[in-house]
Amino acid sequence: MTTTPRRERVLSGFVVGTTTARRAEELEAMLLRRGAEIRHAPATSILPLTEAGELFERTRSLLEDPPDTVVVTTGIGFRGWLEAAEWWGTTTELSARLASARILTRGPKATGAVRAAGLVESWSPGTESTSEILAHLLEESPRGRRVAVQRHGRPMPEFTTRLRAAGVEVIELPVYRCCGPRDPVPLSRLVESAVTRQLDSVVFTSAPAVVNTLELAESTGRRKALIEALCHHVLTACVGPVCAAPLEELGVPVVLPERPRLGALVRSLDEILPRRTRSLRVNGRHLELRGGRVWLGGEPRHVPPGSTALLHKLAEVPGRVFSREELAEVLPNGGRAHAVEMAVGRLRTALDDERIVQTVVKRGYRLALDETEMRHRHESRRS
Repeated sequence: MTTTPRRERVLSGFVVGTTTARRAEELEAMLLRRGAEIRHAPATSILPLTEAGELFERTRSLLEDPPDTVVVTTGIGFRGWLEAAEWWGTTTELSARLASARILTRGPKATGAVRAAGLVESWSPGTESTSEILAHLLEESPRGRRVAVQRHGRPMPEFTTRLRAAGVEVIELPVYRCCGPRDPVPLSRLVESAVTRQLDSVVFTSAPAVVNTLELAESTGRRKALIEALCHHVLTACVGPVCAAPLEELGVPVVLPERPRLGALVRSLDEILPRRTRSLRVNGRHLELRGGRVWLGGEPRHVPPGSTALLHKLAEVPGRVFSREELAEVLPNGGRAHAVEMAVGRLRTALDDERIVQTVVKRGYRLALDETEMRHRHESRRS
């Protein structure tokens, strides 16, 4: 039996939104190999602070009075710190101070950066969370210790305040600042694609990316609609629990991989997205809705986005009559009854079969399910 290319490429037909600014090409390459269509919109940007006076002064303080413990939260931040030290001509002295301190790393990337610098970490949490590092430090009765904390792009008040309350002298190292996207237009379009059902999944790889996306949606009046879409229509995937936390607080269901890695994240999509395919027998023909793509009788059909959104709505409860007002809500630009009629017309033309979508006079539209399938679905609901 011959397998069609779209079956070999497990994500063929699905549209995936990516928000990562770093390692974007790596993530997109994995998705493209699986046949997914990518909508990329960076939700963050990194502003290096290697020449900032604040970082220089705090580094000089550590050289004069070495820390007992150094907390490394990100690989990019630790490397940036060493690059700044090289710029200042203090690499040898800083490396010596770090070698004499106990180094705690937040995860594999931070650990890798520490080891690449010829240093050795003392401990790293299995959860890759700063909260576990905090608990680890507080268990040791740290009063009087001097702890340097390399920040991960933003202030860490929940971490540093607890340490200071326990009698720890904390030196924060702002190596870089995590900001919103340099160009907000692509992210705004991504939000709109999610709201109008032109997106099957959105992938987040950092908590700041989640926060920035929600803030942009708020600024454009689409926050409520975005959360609704993420709860019901768009599969939301996050690389790890820290990244997922802002969404879970809002009640958004989030897919998490077994391990917080890009490869594991993509494999989660491999497993879940194909199960969201809808297959129906309509007017004697096999209709398949696979993400943003439509197949009829095993052949792909080019259906405009608005008509695709309308078809997905009709397929939510196959055979049910949907009013024009209900269908208008899913059109990309909204609209009235006339806009629905135009979208239905374009859908019938794209499918080359006017009988697949039936008009129910004065009530609306429905899919023309085969009698056997109607009977099967009715019996399934009864049981």
